[in-house]
Amino acid sequence: MPPEPNPRDLDATEALAALEAQVRNDLAKTSHPSAPWLEPKTGPDGKPALDVLIVGGGQSGLAIAFGLKRSQVTNIMVIDKACEGQEGPWLSYARMHTLRSPKDFTGPDLDVPSLTYQSWHEARFGKEHWRKLDLILRERWAEYLLWFRHAVGLSVRNGRELLEVAPAANEMLAATVVCDGATETLYARKIVLATGQEAMGNWAIPEPLRHLPPTRVARASDEIDFAALAGKAVAVIGAGATAFDNAAMALEAGAAKVHLLCRRPEIQVIQPYRWLTFRGFLRHFCDLDDAWRWRFMRAILELREGFPQATYDRCARFPNFHLHEGSPIESAREMSEKIELRTPRGAFHVDFVISGAGTEIDLAERRELKNFAGNISTWADRYQPPHDEQSPRLGLYPYLADDYAFTERVAGKTPWIGNIHLFAFASTMSFGPSGSSINAMTTAIPKLVHGLTRGLFRADLERHWNSFRAYNVPQAVIPRPDRAG
Repeated sequence: MPPEPNPRDLDATEALAALEAQVRNDLAKTSHPSAPWLEPKTGPDGKPALDVLIVGGGQSGLAIAFGLKRSQVTNIMVIDKACEGQEGPWLSYARMHTLRSPKDFTGPDLDVPSLTYQSWHEARFGKEHWRKLDLILRERWAEYLLWFRHAVGLSVRNGRELLEVAPAANEMLAATVVCDGATETLYARKIVLATGQEAMGNWAIPEPLRHLPPTRVARASDEIDFAALAGKAVAVIGAGATAFDNAAMALEAGAAKVHLLCRRPEIQVIQPYRWLTFRGFLRHFCDLDDAWRWRFMRAILELREGFPQATYDRCARFPNFHLHEGSPIESAREMSEKIELRTPRGAFHVDFVISGAGTEIDLAERRELKNFAGNISTWADRYQPPHDEQSPRLGLYPYLADDYAFTERVAGKTPWIGNIHLFAFASTMSFGPSGSSINAMTTAIPKLVHGLTRGLFRADLERHWNSFRAYNVPQAVIPRPDRAG
């Protein structure tokens, strides 16, 4: 026989049902104007084309789809290469116990109170549990996103990966997608790449480590068998929150030693993203001129993201955890049984290396961009900073238009890339924290949706003019006297 249900489970089921009813009610009350305004388009294959294809069904992709639906853009599709519930990093390479954002930060809800994480948590676990909660468990966030998806009526086509984007007839984009080994072509007027950290390059492995075999080195985004590291000596490269998370995983799995190698003379403990979380910066950073945008983001990104006290404490409670500041990797070589890592502070002999050095921008590395990567304009193409503000690394970021669209390096060569919009970590130089940040969603998503709807409206301007000219529905009927005779 199945186990008896917990009374709290019954209460939660009823509370969640009531909350979903409230969501529907709130959305119905705020749906103005609800008139449809887009005309179906036909793709080159003779089948209906999409208005917007969203690549990525994580928190950003869901919020974008929700924002579009509220703007009466309903002919959309969301795809994700992961299976349902596994979208985003939360149940894969996110290895922290909790989100780093404070619990009261809002995100995908787009300022609809009944859709906030707090509303879901209180319905699921009770208001007292929320009051006592410190930070949100990452597994709970993943559960909330799945609930959000169903509560607002979004459909995600899982198991589908974007392979290529190319121009098509009738000002369409052709997206080649693979699912279970079979490919299909989807035609869309606009494509949004909402792929978070992974959008415009790869997770980095420092150059001195790149010749090591994959059995001895892994990136923080890789699937890592931490249990196999029990009794082993491990080096983690980097000193951000992600590096600490991976070091903690190794320690908790029973690693004999974990060396965290930080290239900086002193470890970074300031979290710049806490400072910039105010509406003025989040909403209007992108309105600044290039000089100010560069100045701010260079300072913020070169500081890198700090880590909270709990992240450090998770490692520091182990006596076999060793933090080495001022220790960039100078060279690495594989020995008979160990890997020797040389740094200015000496050599380390380890069994396995995890690179937590973050991501690097390399447009040519993304196969879906291969048709046009060479003509995507970067910050280095558009802005030359003063000598004391130079940064070749940041110059590689794409220089985006005010609607998050790619811009051309050579005008007129690939004009169709103006209908491909990037909402991911690589949007940071142009828009500040946006495409992979919970705290920026309430300002960034509406800005993107505004840009998408503006483009769709302008593309149909002639049709709208003709529709207006033909409009002849009277609002009142006025009797006229009989003028006969």
